[in-house]
Amino acid sequence: MALDIPSADSREYYTITDLTREFGVSTRTIRFYEDEGLISPLRRGRTRLFRQSDRRLLSFILRGKRLGFSIAEIREIKDMYKEPPGEAGQLRLLMAKVKEKRGELEQKRRDIEETLRELEQVEETSLARLAEIGVGT
Repeated sequence: MALDIPSADSREYYTITDLTREFGVSTRTIRFYEDEGLISPLRRGRTRLFRQSDRRLLSFILRGKRLGFSIAEIREIKDMYKEPPGEAGQLRLLMAKVKEKRGELEQKRRDIEETLRELEQVEETSLARLAEIGVGT
């Protein structure tokens, strides 16, 4: 059974292979998001057909993952769009989550900078001690 799927970018349906190529993810990743209920492609037998809305949603999910959001956070933001308070509430929630992530990352940056300073001190102390005992590096 052949599927008649247009090849233009404005086509109605995309296969899982189309999306894996476009987004550089595995079929397993897309199936995982489907299993988690984040995307819901149409089924024609064993074939998944993704709509333009599924494609946009996959892009949103992948961006959320790159920004460090959990699946639960992505689901919360996504689901808020469908129900009141709708898009405005979704955007407020997203802004709050972004602020929270930014704070976490800034703390991690401070922690990394402190660790790097400590490592530099250990290295300097070790080099000085090696020089004292007459061992070259």
